[in-house]
Amino acid sequence: MAEPYLKIGDVARKVGVSPSVIRSWESLGLARPRRTESKYRLYTAEDVKLLKRARFLRKVRGLNAAAIVQLLKREGKVRPAGDGNARAIGGHLRQLRVRRKLSLAQVADAIGISVGFLSAMERSQMSGSVGTLRKLAKFYKTNILDFFDANGASSRRVRASDRKVLEAGAGVRMELLAWGNTVMEPHLFRIAPEAGSGDPYTHEGEEFIYVLSGELEITLDGEEYHLKPGDSFYFESATPHRWKNPGRKETLVLWVNTPPTF
Repeated sequence: MAEPYLKIGDVARKVGVSPSVIRSWESLGLARPRRTESKYRLYTAEDVKLLKRARFLRKVRGLNAAAIVQLLKREGKVRPAGDGNARAIGGHLRQLRVRRKLSLAQVADAIGISVGFLSAMERSQMSGSVGTLRKLAKFYKTNILDFFDANGASSRRVRASDRKVLEAGAGVRMELLAWGNTVMEPHLFRIAPEAGSGDPYTHEGEEFIYVLSGELEITLDGEEYHLKPGDSFYFESATPHRWKNPGRKETLVLWVNTPPTF
């Protein structure tokens, strides 16, 4: 079962530093908590372990915050800020808009978000929810798979470390389990407490979900369903749907779409 998330005050007590120190480390890329829709920081046991290591380096070895981050990067425990998937998505969104000779205002108005938020997404400063990404994909006549950079075919076996990953808004992590010339699109969804899809969305196809741990609340065309571990759910993707984790622990969901047009 997934461990519960901790808030910054709890983490500060466990690590032995003040919340302001943790926030300053976050600004340097050391701590990367997930966020709820109300912007509360949520930390995992792995985050606490890393922060304890940072405190040790500060107290025992006398390193400042910047030196701690650089050391942990060299050890492979911290990824450089702004790299990888987020940067790729931002650049890809900008290319899609520029190729069509559209302004930020035109795209933002078409999908119902602010110009500032779209601009921040294109600059990789913010990530959009699943609902927002789906609307963008539909507007540009593409699909969310393009945001994974899932070119080519995966092998029969995909190791956990080789999965394609998409951070879809605050507290939602989508891990693609197979890609290429497939008739199904399987994901592992990791959903933090209070996190969810955002606005309702639709697309072509059919969906099957199986709750591995935690809870999932899914609203299908206005009707609400509460799913618990072991529950499965099947529906047509053209039906307006939205979902969220109403619990206090991370929710893990096996989510399969077919055809792969999510």
